[in-house]
Amino acid sequence: MDTPGTRLFNVREGEAPIVVAGLALFFLLFTGYFMLRPVRETMGVAGGVENLQWLFTGTFVLTLIALPLFGWLASKVQRRRILPWTYGFLASNLLVFAALFALQPDNLWSARAFYIWLSMFNLLSISLAWSVLADLFSSEQAKRLFGLLAAGASLGGLLGPLLGTLLVGVIGHAGLVLLATACLLGSVVAVAFVQRFRDRHPLPADTELPRSRPLGGNPFAGASEVFRSPYLLAIALFVVLLASVSTFLYFEQARLVAEHFSSRTEQTQVFGLIDTLVQLLSILTQVFITGHLARKLGVGVLLVAVPLVMVVGFVWLAMAPLFAVFVVVMVVRRVGEYALVRPGREMLYTVVVPEHKYKAKNFTDTVVYRGGDALSGWVKRGLDLLGDHPGLAMVIGAGIALVWAATGGWLGREQIRREAGR
Repeated sequence: MDTPGTRLFNVREGEAPIVVAGLALFFLLFTGYFMLRPVRETMGVAGGVENLQWLFTGTFVLTLIALPLFGWLASKVQRRRILPWTYGFLASNLLVFAALFALQPDNLWSARAFYIWLSMFNLLSISLAWSVLADLFSSEQAKRLFGLLAAGASLGGLLGPLLGTLLVGVIGHAGLVLLATACLLGSVVAVAFVQRFRDRHPLPADTELPRSRPLGGNPFAGASEVFRSPYLLAIALFVVLLASVSTFLYFEQARLVAEHFSSRTEQTQVFGLIDTLVQLLSILTQVFITGHLARKLGVGVLLVAVPLVMVVGFVWLAMAPLFAVFVVVMVVRRVGEYALVRPGREMLYTVVVPEHKYKAKNFTDTVVYRGGDALSGWVKRGLDLLGDHPGLAMVIGAGIALVWAATGGWLGREQIRREAGR
């Protein structure tokens, strides 16, 4: 019999421990990241909006270097050890940046390196966290609970900017990096709890490939797996289109903030306020709407709704290129991505084999995503140089969003077909 908690949060008897641990994983991970995100955004503007495409390209290059290293690790160590080892290495990187910021706080090249590194860290760490949960939750559980677990990310995304704003004047950038390192290591503890819970309550797939065994294969298997599977290739296309829409809006954000707010302090405050509003709205949607939508209407609705809204948003921006209009469109896009698109994307991986959940997924979430970023960044920069056609980029963005919606619809139908055939 359903309890009020079951109906409201879709949590069933006995699932509370793993849900709390999953919430803690994302809460700690996102708290640490979002403490540093406003600083990264300000550093990107400080280097010149006209140079952002170079930072995006640098991020893509770093991702190309990092992914084979991750693929090698995923091939060699026990599946249950992939996240702790990866996060441990990333934590050591953060300690290096903390030392650099303490010794040379105004070094522009350290700031640029941090911008590029944090952009890579963001995708890799979050993708890996979702890989673990897609591995440890059944498809049925994912539909009910992934939206709720994503609320942990939004809670962290809400607290992180507030902590950064309050503490940066006291402990400086180096201190914030150290605090973010502690949050990252805390998320490792949360994952260990989830692993122990699943050890006591194994899924049928755990007998086919125990999590105590390495995945095997070669470090570049993720890329070849994506290109061999129409389903994985469609997910990659979906991610490229998502990245393109996000990059078009990101460049507009940087341009408009630079035009309307002259000081770094004001710019950081604006970025922080937008982040806070996004996270508040995301939490409400994730807790009360996402799980019910996915359970009743399927994954497809999570993947199609936001792209269709973005078609309207881009047309609106083309007709009324105002800062207030942009803020509305940007907030709606980010809330939709965090509350609907991201959980929906992760649900797609619950119906694939474990190697695809780690290697192929991380190739798509990092190399493909950042490749889409870099390419669309140069396209957007080229369109901006056509100064007589300021609305052209928005019209092209609307077209991209329309294709994005069609791809999401196909993936939703394919996920249902695969789930029924298991």
